[in-house]
Amino acid sequence: MVWDRQTKMEYEWKPDEQGLQQILQLLKESQSPDTTIQRTVQQKLEQLNQYPDFNNYLIFVLTKLKSEDEPTRSLSGLILKNNVKAHFQNFPNGVTDFIKSECLNNIGDSSPLIRATVGILITTIASKGELQNWPDLLPKLCSLLDSEDYNTCEGAFGALQKICEDSAEILDSDVLDRPLNIMIPKFLQFFKHSSPKIRSHAVACVNQFIISRTQALMLHIDSFIENLFALAGDEEPEVRKNVCRALVMLLEVRMDRLLPHMHNIVEYMLQRTQDQDENVALEACEFWLTLAEQPICKDVLVRHLPKLIPVLVNGMKYSDIDIILLKGDVEEDETIPDSEQDIRPRFHRSRTVAQQHDEDGIEEEDDDDDEIDDDDTISDWNLRKCSAAALDVLANVYRDELLPHILPLLKELLFHHEWVVKESGILVLGAIAEGCMQGMIPYLPELIPHLIQCLSDKKALVRSITCWTLSRYAHWVVSQPPDTYLKPLMTELLKRILDSNKRVQEAACSAFATLEEEACTELVPYLAYILDTLVFAFSKYQHKNLLILYDAIGTLADSVGHHLNKPCLSSVATALQSGFLPYCEPVYQRCVNLVQKTLAQAMLNNAQPDQYEAPDKDFMIVALDLLSGLAEGLGGNIEQLVARSNILTLMYQCMQDKMPEVRQSSFALLGDLTKACFQHVKPCIADFMPILGTNLNPEFISVCNNATWAIGEISIQMGIEMQPYIPMVLHQLVEIINRPNTPKTLLENTAITIGRLGYVCPQEVAPMLQQFIRPWCTSLRNIRDNEEKDSAFRGICTMISVNPSGVIQDFIFFCDAVASWINPKDDLRDMFCKILHGFKNQVGDENWRRFSDQFPLPLKERLAAFYGV
Repeated sequence: MVWDRQTKMEYEWKPDEQGLQQILQLLKESQSPDTTIQRTVQQKLEQLNQYPDFNNYLIFVLTKLKSEDEPTRSLSGLILKNNVKAHFQNFPNGVTDFIKSECLNNIGDSSPLIRATVGILITTIASKGELQNWPDLLPKLCSLLDSEDYNTCEGAFGALQKICEDSAEILDSDVLDRPLNIMIPKFLQFFKHSSPKIRSHAVACVNQFIISRTQALMLHIDSFIENLFALAGDEEPEVRKNVCRALVMLLEVRMDRLLPHMHNIVEYMLQRTQDQDENVALEACEFWLTLAEQPICKDVLVRHLPKLIPVLVNGMKYSDIDIILLKGDVEEDETIPDSEQDIRPRFHRSRTVAQQHDEDGIEEEDDDDDEIDDDDTISDWNLRKCSAAALDVLANVYRDELLPHILPLLKELLFHHEWVVKESGILVLGAIAEGCMQGMIPYLPELIPHLIQCLSDKKALVRSITCWTLSRYAHWVVSQPPDTYLKPLMTELLKRILDSNKRVQEAACSAFATLEEEACTELVPYLAYILDTLVFAFSKYQHKNLLILYDAIGTLADSVGHHLNKPCLSSVATALQSGFLPYCEPVYQRCVNLVQKTLAQAMLNNAQPDQYEAPDKDFMIVALDLLSGLAEGLGGNIEQLVARSNILTLMYQCMQDKMPEVRQSSFALLGDLTKACFQHVKPCIADFMPILGTNLNPEFISVCNNATWAIGEISIQMGIEMQPYIPMVLHQLVEIINRPNTPKTLLENTAITIGRLGYVCPQEVAPMLQQFIRPWCTSLRNIRDNEEKDSAFRGICTMISVNPSGVIQDFIFFCDAVASWINPKDDLRDMFCKILHGFKNQVGDENWRRFSDQFPLPLKERLAAFYGV
């Protein structure tokens, strides 16, 4: 077939018959399930994009070729949409005009599928910055709303709804001359339209502008709310859903307007939370979650609690459809291999090395571990989860005042003969754990043993929710004598880790990790038993749960390890670490193999992408992080494992991976191995340092952060031999510490690393002192005394003695940083003293007095008391 590269584009463009057939053939083939055929189709489509009028054929099939079946026509439109996304700026003008006019002429196609496809196409073009270049689009769509023909009105509204979703911001800007001033009043007129579909579109369009408090909507807010109330009883579920969604958002932005009607709104939302349609019920249930965050919640809801609590509790039962989706009747599935989509690790957070802070003494971590997260495989968010989350936040608002409404229900649920009801009771008990803990304490001696019994319930879904609920009470369990609850709980949880159901395995591992964090050293007597179980689970688990098992083992190493690192317990720690070693070997090997396998697969995929699939690198990341955990937990004991493996060669590859998370984790591991067994890392330093240097790029905060930290750890070990590598890293580090808006963690790590480099190679680093001393001092005054801060300050003192003039202008910042120490080691205190007195003698008493008069009083007093200046 011959393509004419220079077709003159007129509106009466006609396809070449042969060309048309070729494209139809392609469209048919692309619906084939065979991946090889699909790949060929992809390649052909890419080639056809060379021809300017290829896109004319696509729009022609979508809008004009009524003889074809709808799925093929729609597919033609979706391929055109992808071309618009990828190549729109290269379309010749004639093609663009032809597509635009065809879209507007066919927005009212008699087929809902074709209308929707045309709508998607219009909004894709609009989102390519074309709202400005297509000035008649919005006026035209708005005028089509008044069409007598239902299809045209509905098609235009569908397109407008998508435009409002995608381009809400630009619609409310001067760029387009504020079209919303006309559009919003127009949409409000359609709230009373006879067609439910149109009413639903109208509400959905206006809803896009609530959260941003768009002025055009705020002008009509009363009329909007009035119209919403008029739709409260609409027979169409989609309309009720959009009404609920609107009220939830208004709660956040215009509480003042809802307050006068609050009693009625709460009554209405109570009804809707029990709506027959689950989507409506879910939207309504969000209302309680949002209301709980408002300061007025406590007063507004208190009289409704007797009605609301039973509704929420009722919503926490699995629906029949949930149970089918969760295969709630399949008890033993541990031998069924995981499907690909099961294997995405979910709550794994890659390691970022952070400083411990003075203010709160906790590391900067997202605190989201115990979200209500018990059934993530069904649609991530459903009525059960939303009801549970709402009960959780309300428990935090009302605390123990909630219990009179809950306890009578709990009695009934927890001992119910139907497993679904009993299961929901256990979830309720877990949901209130945080808010109502104090009031629950008297009941726990009876409830915890009951829950421990439920861990061996014959229903897997009961066993898995029980794991979660018990983890929410772990803190209390650990505060009691260990034999009473901790020991039986641990024994049963370990059995669940070896459950024959994968969901239970997962819940048990997560719960066990929580228990480890709470119990710490309490677990020492049971270590052998714990480790036997975890190592046995290794041989038993499928892919997905291995990730969670890794986490449990890593947490164990952390919990037991770093709590035993107190000096008086060091002998226990050493015994423990060497006791941990035989168990670690299979874990260590497993991780190394996983990294090796992933790298090999990635190489194959790079070489022959059509023959080999790309690997899922998340596993490699988790494995690298677990190796870091082992290096931290085992300390020097990991040396023999490293000696017998090729982990350093593998790390060399991981450190150059194009995926930032892989680099991030490999630099964390490099730092931990540097601390644990530098003799094995040292031979590779010449290869590693240039890579670390190129990763000092703050575009990737966490990668940059971990690379910086690793450089600092390496410099401490290398000492003077670090000299040849300083030019590779110093300039980047100085640049980072001087950048505006650098995150706190990165600033602190950068300062520590610069200090450490200056400590081992003062002659090389000190000449640049003046360029970093001020941000260096301000970022390290906030961290608490520790080894890293100690080595960094020794470095800065050494550099000041080499280049005293580098600190003169910013000496006040140095004084402030010195004063941030609570108790420096004696020799470090002497270094400070020497510098302070040296400076004072240099400038003379009179100048020093003038200088120190600028100090804030606390600083002045502190320096006088500690250093006698």
